[in-house]
Amino acid sequence: MALDNNIKTQLKAYMERLVHPITIEASTDGSAKSNEMMELLNEIVEISDKINLTQGNDARKPSFAIKPQDANAKPVSIRFAGIPMGHEFTSLVLALLQVGGHPLKLEAEKIAEIAALEGDYNFETYISLSCHNCPDVVQALNMMAVINPNIRHVMVDGGVFQNEVTDRKIMSVPSVYLNGELFGVGRMTLEEIVPKLDQGAVAREAKKLDAKEPFDVLIIGGGPAGASAAIYSARKGIKTGIVSERFGGQVMDTMAIENFISVKETDGPKLVMALEEHVKSYDVDIMNLQRAKAIRKNGMIEVDLESGATLKSKSVIIATGARWRELGVPGEKEYRGKGVAYCPHCDGPLFKGKNVAVVGGGNSGVEAAIDLAGIVGHVTLLQFDDKLKADAVLQDKLKSLPNVTVHVNAQTTEVVGDGEKMTGLKYKDRVSGEIVHLELAAAFVQIGLLPNTDFVKGTIDLSQFNEILVDDHGATSMPGVYAAGDVTTVPYKQIIIAMGEGSKAALGAFDYLIRQ
Repeated sequence: MALDNNIKTQLKAYMERLVHPITIEASTDGSAKSNEMMELLNEIVEISDKINLTQGNDARKPSFAIKPQDANAKPVSIRFAGIPMGHEFTSLVLALLQVGGHPLKLEAEKIAEIAALEGDYNFETYISLSCHNCPDVVQALNMMAVINPNIRHVMVDGGVFQNEVTDRKIMSVPSVYLNGELFGVGRMTLEEIVPKLDQGAVAREAKKLDAKEPFDVLIIGGGPAGASAAIYSARKGIKTGIVSERFGGQVMDTMAIENFISVKETDGPKLVMALEEHVKSYDVDIMNLQRAKAIRKNGMIEVDLESGATLKSKSVIIATGARWRELGVPGEKEYRGKGVAYCPHCDGPLFKGKNVAVVGGGNSGVEAAIDLAGIVGHVTLLQFDDKLKADAVLQDKLKSLPNVTVHVNAQTTEVVGDGEKMTGLKYKDRVSGEIVHLELAAAFVQIGLLPNTDFVKGTIDLSQFNEILVDDHGATSMPGVYAAGDVTTVPYKQIIIAMGEGSKAALGAFDYLIRQ
C-alpha cells in the first residue's frame, strides 16, 4: 500500500507534532492483506523516528494497535483491523497524533466527563472504507480510548473480515458493538455516544440550556439553510443561536455535489465542515444534538426540546429540512438495517457480489444504481412511473452498464425476509397487475424526502404535503417565526436554493425585529 509523495509530505508534517514516542504493534498472517498493511506501516515508520514498529499476535489478522512507548504512560487501547485507507486514513492519522500526545480538540469539560466514566467498555466498530459516516464514529471512540483506559476500541473493516460480518449478520455500517452487544448503527458523534454511557448527561445539558438568556433570533436546524441564516443573523450583530439535531443535516449523507456554483465538485461532509467553520467564525451559540418538540408564542417565542429544555427568542427561523421518504410497505421497518438501506455509499460494500435493488428512478436512485453496479453482482432498479426521471446523462450511463436491469411501472408492495435478514422484495407490475418476487440481499430506497414538520403541526400553517407555508420574506403564519430550505413550500430542493432562502429568512427576521 504505497503512499504517494504528496501524502507522504503531508504525513511527515503531521508526525512532527508527536510529543511522545509511540509503538505500532502489528499482527499478521502472511496473507496478501497482511503484506499490504505492513507496506503501509513501514512507510509510516520511515517518516518519523518517534514511531516504532513491533510484532504482535492479536486474534484478528491483519491488524495493528497504536500504543505509547513509555511503559509508565497511561495505557491506550486502539486497534485497526484491516487497512485504514479511503475515508479512514484520517482516523489513522488522528490516532497516531493523539496517542503521541498531541492535544485533543475537545472541551475540557467533555474530557473530564469521559475520564470519569466508570466500568469496562470494549467497543468494536464495523466499517466499510467507502462509508463517509464511519470515520466520525471511529474517531470519536478512538479519542475516548485515549482519554479513559477503561475504554478500548477496534475498527474492523467489514470487507477484510467478512466472516465476522456474516456471523454477526451486519448489513449496515457503521455498526458498533459494546462488550459483544449491538450498541448502535449509523453515524454517531462523540456528543451522542457519551450520553448513552453517562445517564446524567442529558439532564445536565437540559439544565444548561434552560438557563440561557433569550435570543434575538433562534434558528432550528443546522443544514445549509440554517447555517446561512445563522451567518446572516450574526453579521447583523444580534444575539443568535442555532439548535439542531445534527449539524449539516441531510447534506452529511450526500456524496457527489457538482452543482454548487463556483465549486466544481465537492462532497457533503466537506461542505458541512466548511459551513460549520464559517458559522463558528461568528458569535453564534451552537446547540447540537437537540431535537425541537414544540413551538408556541407566549410573549416571546418558546421552543421546547426533546431533552426537556425550553429556549426563548424574539424571533425564530425554522430550517429543519427533510428526511428520507420510506416505502411504507410491510417488512420495511422489520428489515431496516438488515437489508433495507438508504445510503448506497455506506452500505453498498457489504453486499459485494450479491443481487440488490434500488427503488426510485430520479437522480438519487439512478446515481445509486450506477455506484452499486461497480460493487454488487446485479442491480435491479424499480421505478413507479412509466419512465425514469433522472437527468439524461445519468440515464445514458445507466444504460451502458451490463449488470443493471430497469423495471418501470413497478410498485413495490412488500419486503420479505427470514426473520433475521431481508431475502427479497415483491412489486406489482402496474400495467399487467402481476405480482413479481425478486430474490435480493438488499434494497436501497431512494424515493425522495419528507419535511421535518411534525413539531409544528397544529401551530403553524402547512401545505397539503406538510411543508411550511411561507411568504416572499420567508414568514410563516406565526408572527416572528420564519422558515427556510427543504422544510418549506419553496420549490426545487437544492443546497444552493436552501442557502439563499436561509439568508432571506434571516433578513426577514431582522426586519421584523427592528419594527417591533
